[in-house]
Amino acid sequence: MAKILIVEDEQDFYEPIRAFLTRDHHVVEVVENGLEALDRLRFYKYDVIIMDWMLPGMQGVDVCREFRSSGGTTPILMLTAKTATGEKISGLDAGADDYLTKPFDVGEVSARVRALLRRPAALTGNVLKLGQIVLERDTHRVTKTGEEIQLLPKEFALLEFFMRHPNQVFSAEALLDRVWASDSEASPETIRTYIKRLRQKIDSKDGPSLIQTVHGVGYKFSVELD
Repeated sequence: MAKILIVEDEQDFYEPIRAFLTRDHHVVEVVENGLEALDRLRFYKYDVIIMDWMLPGMQGVDVCREFRSSGGTTPILMLTAKTATGEKISGLDAGADDYLTKPFDVGEVSARVRALLRRPAALTGNVLKLGQIVLERDTHRVTKTGEEIQLLPKEFALLEFFMRHPNQVFSAEALLDRVWASDSEASPETIRTYIKRLRQKIDSKDGPSLIQTVHGVGYKFSVELD
């Protein structure tokens, strides 16, 4: 069971979605105004948001952008009649996690919701939050307990990769392949250097390192997921 917010102003459109998701044993709420949705999201937590692009009060894409900029991490499925690729890109860049173009079958909405529910909520969109670390991809900003951490571009890229793959072990060679350019002259020693720098910047002085060394294998970003 999940708690789902539908943001859609056309009753004939949202009622079939609500009925279908309710039969899937989800708790479904509906708001018909973009500003009302943003206000609701400030005070209540949902597992998935289904957001129409065209809304009274405030456009869905703007609600999505504002929600993400305030640190919201709930997965967002954007619904729209817009078919142009540039408009889809705008929605995804605003922080949407998935996109459906009208018309579509309500069964597909349910399938997309199930896929979004399988993702850790802290790892969606352009804002990543794990433990006390918050990484904002759009603004290239990292904070820990609200205090900003200054990272070099490659330190930021390495931290983002680790945060998108928590508790997974990667060898130095795998990190080079995933984070550095293919024609880079970086070596496993480069990885060790950057990890040492990251640890100095993000770790607490009196606690274990967030980036753990798995001897003989590689490194992992160790954190408890909600």
